[in-house]
Amino acid sequence: MEFEEAKNKFIQNWGALGSSWGINKTMAQIHALLLITPGVLSTEEIMAELKISRGNANMNIRALIDWGIVNKEYKAGERRDYFSADKDVWEIARKITKERSKREVEPVLKVLNEIKTVDGKGEEIETFKNVITDLESFTGKLNGVVDKFVKSDEHWFYKNLLKIVK
Repeated sequence: MEFEEAKNKFIQNWGALGSSWGINKTMAQIHALLLITPGVLSTEEIMAELKISRGNANMNIRALIDWGIVNKEYKAGERRDYFSADKDVWEIARKITKERSKREVEPVLKVLNEIKTVDGKGEEIETFKNVITDLESFTGKLNGVVDKFVKSDEHWFYKNLLKIVK
């Protein structure tokens, strides 16, 4: 397979994978392009490579910076901004996990904590409270595991994963 074909296939598939992370296809494609680029790229270079508009590029680059997986860089004497992606897959996984937890798990925990205090008596209310308490407990434990993963180093994680698998 030729390099350009492999590169395009990777960018397209990483873009499709992006929806599993909770991000849009273009955002993931920009990340993929920056991930496999040895240096930095300007917005114009990203636009040309992916055939996207300036607005689309700028919006998605800002979002990737917010997620912490893309960095803005400056070149002396240049007015343009340049961008690069962290190449450490472990760090990328940790940052994505942290951001998804912040956006998805923490709001669920907040809602479960609020609604578990429902007033009243009766079988329906008791069933509701039990289910909500169980969901809160499970989600809290899940959030704890996510937090440990985000704070862990690669060796600790794999060592403990092997213990679980055995």
